[in-house]
Amino acid sequence: MVDMIIKDLGSAVVSVWDGLRPITKKMLVGALQSSGSNPSNNPTQKFSYDAHADWEVSRLLLALDEQSRKTAAGKNSEKLGEISELAETCVRVLEAQSGSAEVFIQLAERAIKKHDYNKLDKLSDRLFERFSAGEIAEIVRQTYMPQIRAIAYETLALLPVATLLPLLDDPLYTDIGASALEQKAFEYDSEEARDALEQYFPDNEILDD
Repeated sequence: MVDMIIKDLGSAVVSVWDGLRPITKKMLVGALQSSGSNPSNNPTQKFSYDAHADWEVSRLLLALDEQSRKTAAGKNSEKLGEISELAETCVRVLEAQSGSAEVFIQLAERAIKKHDYNKLDKLSDRLFERFSAGEIAEIVRQTYMPQIRAIAYETLALLPVATLLPLLDDPLYTDIGASALEQKAFEYDSEEARDALEQYFPDNEILDD
């Protein structure tokens, strides 16, 4: 049934769908079917979810969103509804399973473009619950949107100081880690964060203010 629907959703969507592994297709079909009956069930728990599945579902969502823009321009409401349903299924799977900086940025940008700030709040909660400090720092490094960067920095500032310290030893993330510690030290009045900054950056003038 899903394969029949996919065939009508544009060549780009068909191409991505045909390239999915069978286990990823089964996971998405299960998630799609559960959305209509009992959305509280999480069918992805029945399948092995790995980095490749993350990449596959993310690509499918990109193709669906692109097709959605074309279909909206053509004013085909029935097809637009089918695209939207499958796209939201991809979103639910990624929200429930992904710990990838790239996927978080994709979902957050999507929420911002749709002015869905409730979704953005939920994504922020998952960022704190599931993502490593390194992945959150990667979000800061990769995103061009100030709203997403602010969410990532705010999440870093909520993490324990010991979790942030490894960032200071990585040239890619040193500045990000230092900024998060400064935010933690001054906005959250963390003495531990101030001590860490003094240890790593003894000549930092900010600490003398």
